[in-house]
Amino acid sequence: MFPHQITKVKDKIQLHTLPLLLQRESERASEMSLHLHSCLNGTTSQTPQLSSIPTPSSSPRFLSLPLHKPPFPRFIKPLSTSAAATSIQTLPLPTNSQNEQGGKPQWKATIDFKWIKDNKEAVAVNIRNRNSDADLDLVLNLYDKVFNLQKEVERVRGERNAVASKMKGKLEPSERLRLIEEGKNLKEGLISLEEELVKLNDELQQEAQRIPNMTHPDVPVGGEDSFTIKKTAGSPPQFSFPVKDHLQLGKELDLFDFDAAAEVSGSKFYYLKNEAVLLEMALLNWTLSEVMKRGFTPLTTPEIVRSSVVEKCGFQPRANNTQVYSIDDSDQCLIGTAEIPVGGLHMDSILAGSLLPLKYAAFSHCFRTEAGAAGAATRGLYRVHQFSKVEMFIFCRPEESEYYHDELIKIEEDLFSSLGLHFKTLDMASGDLGAPAYRKFDVEAWMPGLERFGEISSASNCTDYQSRRLGIRYRPSEAQVTSAKKSRGNLAPPQFVHTLNATACAVPRMIICLLENYQQEDGSVLIPEPLRPFMGGLKVIARKS
Repeated sequence: MFPHQITKVKDKIQLHTLPLLLQRESERASEMSLHLHSCLNGTTSQTPQLSSIPTPSSSPRFLSLPLHKPPFPRFIKPLSTSAAATSIQTLPLPTNSQNEQGGKPQWKATIDFKWIKDNKEAVAVNIRNRNSDADLDLVLNLYDKVFNLQKEVERVRGERNAVASKMKGKLEPSERLRLIEEGKNLKEGLISLEEELVKLNDELQQEAQRIPNMTHPDVPVGGEDSFTIKKTAGSPPQFSFPVKDHLQLGKELDLFDFDAAAEVSGSKFYYLKNEAVLLEMALLNWTLSEVMKRGFTPLTTPEIVRSSVVEKCGFQPRANNTQVYSIDDSDQCLIGTAEIPVGGLHMDSILAGSLLPLKYAAFSHCFRTEAGAAGAATRGLYRVHQFSKVEMFIFCRPEESEYYHDELIKIEEDLFSSLGLHFKTLDMASGDLGAPAYRKFDVEAWMPGLERFGEISSASNCTDYQSRRLGIRYRPSEAQVTSAKKSRGNLAPPQFVHTLNATACAVPRMIICLLENYQQEDGSVLIPEPLRPFMGGLKVIARKS
C-alpha cells in the first residue's frame, strides 16, 4: 500500500493518537522501501509459497502445479546471458497504472538492470545485430533516474521515521504541534515522490521489455538471407511431364475452394474438400502418433487467450503490422500458434525438478493476419489466415535446452524424411530472429509447382526469455535438503525453466508439398506410404469420374 492510500487522519482526532498513526505509516513505508530496493538490486525479500507438488508417480507427464500468488505479480527478466543463465529473482514494483482493456495492473517483467548496465556494450551489439528497435540509452537513463529517485524516497521516509520516533516521548504541546506539521509536510512530499517513482518505473518497464533475448554465439550475423545451411536431405523429384502447382492440382481433383471461402470469409481463406480433408486428418494423426512415440504428451489448446499471455510469450498483439488478431473491447486474442497457450499452461508455477523435461505436442487452429504478405509467392495455401498445426513444446532445465533443441530439429527432419521430401535445415541469422529466440532453425522443403523452397517448420530455443515473463520455475530436486522438520529453508531455490518450440506439422504447407511432389502424369497424386493407414488405405487421389 502506498502512503497516499492510507486514510487521512481527520482533523478532530486527538493529539495523543497521532504518534501511533505516524509510526504505523512509517512501518508500512519501510516495507514499501524494502520492496522497491529489492527490485532495483535484483534481489528478493519474499518467496511465494508452493502448493503441494504431486510426485512423478501420481502423474508422470501432464501436471500443472499452481503457485499461491504473492501480493504482487511475479517479476521476470527477459534477458539470458547464455543458454544456462543464472536466474535472478526480484519483486515487482507497486503500481497504480491500468491497462487499456480490463483496468487491471499491467504485468511487469523482472529485468536485471544492473546486469544490462554492466554489460551495455554486449547488449547494444545484440540489439543492433537483431535489428531491434529497443532504445538501450533510454533504458539506462530511466534506470538511473529511478535509482536516484528511489534514494530520495528512502531519505524522506527516514525523516518521517525520525519524526514518528520523536513523538513517542513526552513533549511540550508546542513541540508536538510542530512535529505534527513537519510530519504532514513530509507525508505530502513523499506522496508526490512516490507517484513520480511509479510513473518512471512504468516507463522503464515499457522500454526495457523491448530488449530482445541474447543470441547464441554461433548464430550468423545479418539479415534474413544470411542464414547458413546446416543440412540438406533427399533429392527433388524428376518429372517427364509439365509440373502443376497445388492450385491447379486442387482444382482438377476437387480438393479445395478458395472462391467460395472468399465470399464467406474474405481472401486467404479456403475450404478443404474430399480427399484433402482426409489428408489433413491423416497428417495430424500420423504426426501425433510419431511424436507421442518420442515422449510427447498430446494436447488440444484454447484458441483464444489473454493479450498478456501473448505479450509474455514475446509477441506484440496490438503493434503495427502485428500478425495477431485481437478481439475488440476485450483483453483477448486469437492464437497464431499453440506455442502461446502451451507456454501459459504452467504460468505462475514452480515445477518439481524430477518432472522435467515436460514435452507437449499441441494441436490447434492458428490465426494470423499475414500483414504485409502479398505476391505470387504467397498464393493458394502457402500463406493463409487460418490453418491447423501440431506444435511441439518443451519445458526443461537450463543446461539441457541445447540438447533438446537438437532433438526437436532431429524429430522434424525424421518426419519430413519419412514423407520423402527434399529439404534443407537452416541456421537463421540474427536479424531474422524474433525477440524470444536465442537460436532458431528453419526447415524449407522443395515445392516443384512453386519452383522454390518454402518454409515448412521452425524450431526455436527461447532459453528463459518466456519463462521469466510467464513466471515458470522449477525446484531442483537433487539440491533439496532432507529434514524431519519441513520448512521453506530446506528447499533449494527455484530456477527458471527454459522453453523450446518447434513445428511438427503445419497442414497447408504440407499439403502443398505432398500434392506437388507426388503428382503423376495422369493428374493423380500418390499418398505417401506412412499416411495410407490414416486414410483408410487410400493410395491415390484420382480425378472424379
